[in-house]
Amino acid sequence: MERKKDILETNKTWGVVLMEPIFLKPVLQEKVWGGNKLYTEYGLELPKDAKTDAIGEAWCISAHPHGVSTVISPSQYKGIGLDELYQKEPQLFGKNETDGRFPLLTKILDAKENLSVQVHPDDTYAQEHEGELGKTECWYIMSAEPNAKIIYGHHAKTPEEFLDKVNQKDWKNLLVEVPVKAGDFFYVPHGTIHAIGEGIVILETQQNSDTTYRVYDYDRVDDKGNARDLHIQQSIDVTQFPDKKPELNTRIKEYPKATVTTYVDNHFFKVEKWEVNDELECQLGQNYYLATVISGQGELNFGDAVYPLHTADSFILPYGVKNVRFTGKLELIVSNTPL
Repeated sequence: MERKKDILETNKTWGVVLMEPIFLKPVLQEKVWGGNKLYTEYGLELPKDAKTDAIGEAWCISAHPHGVSTVISPSQYKGIGLDELYQKEPQLFGKNETDGRFPLLTKILDAKENLSVQVHPDDTYAQEHEGELGKTECWYIMSAEPNAKIIYGHHAKTPEEFLDKVNQKDWKNLLVEVPVKAGDFFYVPHGTIHAIGEGIVILETQQNSDTTYRVYDYDRVDDKGNARDLHIQQSIDVTQFPDKKPELNTRIKEYPKATVTTYVDNHFFKVEKWEVNDELECQLGQNYYLATVISGQGELNFGDAVYPLHTADSFILPYGVKNVRFTGKLELIVSNTPL
């Protein structure tokens, strides 16, 4: 606490709008299904208190209490959590005053093994039962080993049929498997049965929530030999029957030396891939933007300053920035929410 107090008193001036990108340090999370790619291939720092080398998730841009990203730069806010920054400097996010919780959370996940088959609630159910937002999310496949696949949907027509197949452990006839490759994109609304398969690394953009209901976990146990909890009734409560895949209206805009692909644009979030093949000049709208570099390296030209960018770097372009310029060869996943 003393260190944080010193930072607050000496390194920042609240209420002063800084037209600088906000770079963030991710929070790495140990998972029973995690691997080592996040630190061996993507260069993220392994936590000193890590009990294993199974790191499943990097919460890159997060204000959730289960893992808060901290500011690396600008120096005025260095060491401050994104949750506190959002509350005390609302103008950086297009607000005149504090307006609830930060809306989004972005992660990189390394699935060395299959994740549990799971489903997430909508806002109404989550607020009533968990006291937080629901969880609609989407995935960009950063890499996938040969024959990699995900669970994306189910075959049950009714809750009764779903429960019957769960009780019989008839996973083959209940779950929908979909092969995946690098560059694929999947929108996963609340109520969608899903699971990321082994050998896949994804960039996930989601609502700021950590509520997950597990249907099946491959009979795994944790490091103490205990089976992880399942949530069958909650899963049935929130799952969509019958299953229906969302329709996406993907839009691609070509620039002389770049491409911008819009995957989804709704009231939860807008998610795009910015692919820079030398140079991309962006005229930004009246919003703030979350960005994570998913491959390559280059530079962000921001006013008179230049910031080097590398794979797995994450930053926020604050509200009020009119234009930025990227150079080099790199890809970013960029998101925002309607203000």
